Amino acid sequence: MGGFFGAVSKKKCINELFYGTDYNSHLGTKRAGLVTYDPDKGFYRTIHSIERDYFRSKFEDELDNFHGNQGIGVISDTDPQPIIINSHLGRYAVVSVAKVNNLRQIAAELIDKGMHFSELSANNINQTELLALLINMAPTFKEGIELIYSKVQGSASILILTEDGIIAARDYLGRTPIVIGKGPDGYALSSESSAFPNLGFERLRDVGPGEIVRVRNEGIEVLRAPNTRCQICSFLWVYYGFPASDYEGINAEAVREACGRALGRKDSTDANCVCGIPDSGVGFALGYAEGNGIPYRRAVLKYTPTWPRSFTPGSQDRRALVARMKLIPNRAILNDKSIVFCDDSIVRGTQLRDNVCTFFEGGVRKVHARISCPPLVYGCPFIGFTSSKSDMELITRQIIRDFEGEDCGREVLEKYATTGSPEYEKMVAEIARRLELSTLRFATIEDLVESIGLPKESVCTHCFDGSSYMPDTAYAEDTAKA
Repeated sequence: MGGFFGAVSKKKCINELFYGTDYNSHLGTKRAGLVTYDPDKGFYRTIHSIERDYFRSKFEDELDNFHGNQGIGVISDTDPQPIIINSHLGRYAVVSVAKVNNLRQIAAELIDKGMHFSELSANNINQTELLALLINMAPTFKEGIELIYSKVQGSASILILTEDGIIAARDYLGRTPIVIGKGPDGYALSSESSAFPNLGFERLRDVGPGEIVRVRNEGIEVLRAPNTRCQICSFLWVYYGFPASDYEGINAEAVREACGRALGRKDSTDANCVCGIPDSGVGFALGYAEGNGIPYRRAVLKYTPTWPRSFTPGSQDRRALVARMKLIPNRAILNDKSIVFCDDSIVRGTQLRDNVCTFFEGGVRKVHARISCPPLVYGCPFIGFTSSKSDMELITRQIIRDFEGEDCGREVLEKYATTGSPEYEKMVAEIARRLELSTLRFATIEDLVESIGLPKESVCTHCFDGSSYMPDTAYAEDTAKA
């Protein structure tokens, strides 16, 4: 996915920028970058690979090179960032959390108009540079960002470091968050509100969907009012959001616990203990234990939080190795027990299968899996939260294909995505069989939405049920209504 952080202060901001960006490290594993602006020294930027090292180790020795009272940083799962641009709008730096599905199409249009791309990485177009080129086509930053909203199919949230503050623009439908914090000397903007407390910032508010603001150390100027329509990604609360973070004012860990309680109350499974797969399965497991009345035990422990997320590496062999290396079973608790273990999701099923094998090797009698989100039936066209290249990498789609054949239409998929339907129950039973689970249950989409507490139409659940308000039509429709 990726995450970013920005700081605007009355004093030198590099400490807040450095640690604030680091607090977004769980959102990406490829590239990281920092840039500051000083009226006398101009822009200073550094970008590093974080595929084999951690953010702090890459940047800590360079911090004295950064000057100025404002800056932005990024943890990127896509391209090297920030990009520094010199244009008719002035000199500025930009970072993005984006997934541009029509990247090649937009690039071809820009090249036909005489524009060129310079930030090529492995011969691929840098999507942050593409967003900057779209901005440059307009007479103002606001109009340039609105051009992004009208052109991009997917999602795009951006921070722009100008000589006059930071401009923040949240994705048109708010799929990815931007939160504003206020401190004694200025403001911060972050993908994660959990970056604020230890840096002296209080969460002020969320940037609204499609809203554009300019933040200076003396205040916030709204350049474009937020849209009334929102489609924030529900997977923030399920998986990739940090437990202490709030999105739309709703805490991630509180949602995970509420969703776990809902499933626990409905589940009559008899087991000795409940455990959660660290880290994102723990909150759900605690809620499940409370709802069901089965004690929570730390039967599986994470060796270190610095292991990459298990489905991030491109190689399946490497994903499997990472999944096994980072989790250590506590055999003293597992031996001769029936356990309920809770995880955030099942993508391919590889990690879960390895965990189940490890549990049985540790002497477990029965393994009951409880998953904190509904089955993933559709790939996400809006946010890159898995490395899947095709929907057919999902275990659900492989099973549906085996049941229904190669040419499954939307109507067939909807049956399998509908909670409690015969097709749904058949699919879940087959997942359990293939992963050698004693039993398997998923949180329902109804309980997940209720736990989040937003109206269903304000939450994107596309990966579960295929429902979404498509961004390629949203801008045109909403502009026509305005």
